Amino acid sequence: MSPLKVIVVDDEQLARDELCYQLEQLDDVEIVTHACNGPEALAAVEEHEPDLVFLDVQMPGLSGFEVARRLVERPGQSPMLVFVTAFDQHAIEAFEVNAVDYLLKPVDAGRLEQALERARRRARSEQVGATGDPVRDQLERLTKLFADRQIRRDQVAVKVGERFLLVQAEEIIYASLADESINIVTGQVAGTSNYRTLDELQTRLDPETFWRVHRSHLVNINKIKEIVPWFSRNYILRMKDAKGTEIPVSRSQTKRLREYLKL
Repeated sequence: MSPLKVIVVDDEQLARDELCYQLEQLDDVEIVTHACNGPEALAAVEEHEPDLVFLDVQMPGLSGFEVARRLVERPGQSPMLVFVTAFDQHAIEAFEVNAVDYLLKPVDAGRLEQALERARRRARSEQVGATGDPVRDQLERLTKLFADRQIRRDQVAVKVGERFLLVQAEEIIYASLADESINIVTGQVAGTSNYRTLDELQTRLDPETFWRVHRSHLVNINKIKEIVPWFSRNYILRMKDAKGTEIPVSRSQTKRLREYLKL
């Protein structure tokens, strides 16, 4: 068989470089390109038509599952996917689908070889004329599973002084970007997060509850105390924290807020 044509997708350069390095040490693998986000991944698949994509789960913008759904929906044959994730072992059980493997970060060399062998077996079965499109079928099952059951972390670590406190996600009142730091406020705790961007934090939270009302602010809509009309028919949100923090609503989010609250 010819080498497996592979694309590596991860928004973290160190993780991407490390996985590429590990793959380069193995036979019968050709890394055709890499991508650092979902849109780049979709474009790379269209251009290079790889056999296999190593796809990070947690990425800002489009998550790995959203990329997978779009690959399923596109015409033509879907590439094989190996999800790469930092989820714990309990959550990872949901990934056990025959045609789609997973790797837990940090990637173990032996486990990587197992994933590649699984992909090679799948490629061989297709070459000898297996009926149907088992990769597409399995991808559809997997992506439907995660569309119905989004895996989200129930707790978020907040740094207060030299300590990290774990808070329940639903206790978060708002998170804001200030001085290149992500500040998180609950009813009892105020501190910073190790998430690099609000986009990254938002992917770990329930999108029905946490709204990005402004490019610098993410709010829990269940923790809004008062909505104050502002100029040009915009609004200010007064939150339920002790300070009654006021957060602006961007013009693009004002319409959504009006429709949701019937303002």
